[in-house]
Amino acid sequence: MTKKQKKMLTRILIASGFTALLFLLPLREPFKGLLFLIPYAVIGYDILRNAVRGVINRQPFDENFLMAVATVGAFALGEYAEGTAVMLFYQIGELFQSCAVGKSRRSIAALMDIRPDFAVLESDGGSLMQVDPEQVAVGQIIVVKPGERIPLDGVILEGRSAIDTSSLTGESLPRTVGVGDEVIGGCINQSGPLRIRTTKPFGESTVAKILDLVENASARKAVSERFISKFARYYTPAVCLSALLLALLPPLVNTLLLSTDAGWSVWIYRALTFLVISCPCALVISIPLTFFAGIGGAGRAGILVKGSCYLETLAKVRRIAFDKTGTVTEGVFEVTDIVPVGVESETLLTYAALAESDSNHPISKSLRSAYGKPIDRERIKQVREIGGQGVCALIDGKSIAVGNARLMESIGLSLPPCEGIGTVVHVSVDGAYLGHIRIDDRIKPQAATAIASLKKLGIRQTVMLTGDRRQAAEEVAQALGIDRLQADLLPDGKVEAVESLLKEENGGTLAFVGDGINDAPVLARADIGIAMGALGSDAAIEAADVVLMDDDPGKIADAIRISRKCLAIVYENIVFSLGIKLLFLAMSAFGITDMWLAIFADVGVMVLAVLNAVRALSVKNETQKG
Repeated sequence: MTKKQKKMLTRILIASGFTALLFLLPLREPFKGLLFLIPYAVIGYDILRNAVRGVINRQPFDENFLMAVATVGAFALGEYAEGTAVMLFYQIGELFQSCAVGKSRRSIAALMDIRPDFAVLESDGGSLMQVDPEQVAVGQIIVVKPGERIPLDGVILEGRSAIDTSSLTGESLPRTVGVGDEVIGGCINQSGPLRIRTTKPFGESTVAKILDLVENASARKAVSERFISKFARYYTPAVCLSALLLALLPPLVNTLLLSTDAGWSVWIYRALTFLVISCPCALVISIPLTFFAGIGGAGRAGILVKGSCYLETLAKVRRIAFDKTGTVTEGVFEVTDIVPVGVESETLLTYAALAESDSNHPISKSLRSAYGKPIDRERIKQVREIGGQGVCALIDGKSIAVGNARLMESIGLSLPPCEGIGTVVHVSVDGAYLGHIRIDDRIKPQAATAIASLKKLGIRQTVMLTGDRRQAAEEVAQALGIDRLQADLLPDGKVEAVESLLKEENGGTLAFVGDGINDAPVLARADIGIAMGALGSDAAIEAADVVLMDDDPGKIADAIRISRKCLAIVYENIVFSLGIKLLFLAMSAFGITDMWLAIFADVGVMVLAVLNAVRALSVKNETQKG
């Protein structure tokens, strides 16, 4: 409990004890009423103060005003015990709500705890100095001992260890790293000391971007949240006016039209009971709390949602489009076949590797890996990349073109048929065809299960968008059970494909899943963009609405389950709270319920709604289904 919560608990206990004592003692009026003012003041002084401030600031219509008017009115009618009890039980409900919100905040705080407190900087002379992570420049060397949190992104220069990435990915198994491996700030070094050369300043590091994302998530409100906020602005004045009319109209009708006893005290009591029941706390508190808890619970599972608006949209997804490379496949390409025409295989591979030497594309990396020798930069001149086709370069004074069939056709070459699966890279020298190299990408082991899980969740259509040739892409789509395929797409073609999908009638909400590297325009164009494997990818964190911190495609289904659970809780609370409120409002207007039952109904609804909201924190069952 916080200090403030402990103080409130003390006030509740004092007021409860004093109220119970007054019930037991045989006291006479008005002395008994004066004594009831003591527990009333102890438990309700802050409510009365806030109500007065609201009136002074011309913003009176809130729960403080409702409680103040109802309880002061009860005292005016001589219902001292009821007035005190209303304030007491209201504050008990507020304390419970505060504790529930605190639990959700602690969940977020646990995610926020990835921020490193310090970095151990190694000077040029080899001495170590503890500094703030923000003071470490790019290229400096830091030392991380076992048990310490890695403060910044970097590359390991010395050491081997297991690192715990669970605070970022939700994955409990540690990852083994060694010399040359990239590491991400926020992970915990478990076993061996590491010397790391930093690659980013703290402000641009992965951990800083994640912290900023989590801190700003609450600003992006869902439609349900905005509805409740607007509803409360009109609802509270409306019920205050209704209570006033309930107190005035029936007595006036009795007096002026029916010539009977006005019954002022009866109708004023009913109006005050009406005010107690009408307090919108259950809705105003539980709806934002549900989204807050849902975002926190998803974060603990390695799923970062940038705001409740995206959580709400994710719950409504009915179609998913996937990029292929790095999303449903591992993005680890291997050269599986070299087919030269009139030259040695070694020559064909050499030209391809040299031409692709400056590219970070996975296919380029696989060519350099198969080449296996240092790149001689002196041989390479005038490298020009052609988007969606390949590269052209001047190597050893010869004009080399390396790329797909479209590139070969653009320089006037006709190609022989290429049988088999995989990506085909063609090579030409001075306008003459030199042969092709076949490269295969491995399907992720979890991908087929992930697609099946999505279909069980009611995803009506899965689509794969890829720049690969259709034959290779069809093999992957069929193996995974993906419904539709669009292949041979240029980078701009993926955006056009998504726009075409969005225009389809009765298609439903569309999500696009990519690795975030070259997908920013597509992620932004879909109804909701999901970036996968974002650990260390700034582009993914910036571009997507939902960020999956590891490479497991099964997390997509987990994210949808969590969002649907969250939205179901929101709808449950709206229907339950409004239903009970309307029922008891009608009962109070007809005199069927009294103020005791009113406060139990009000606090009870709030407690149940808050308890239901906190369920959104629990994601364990959601991430194990499927």
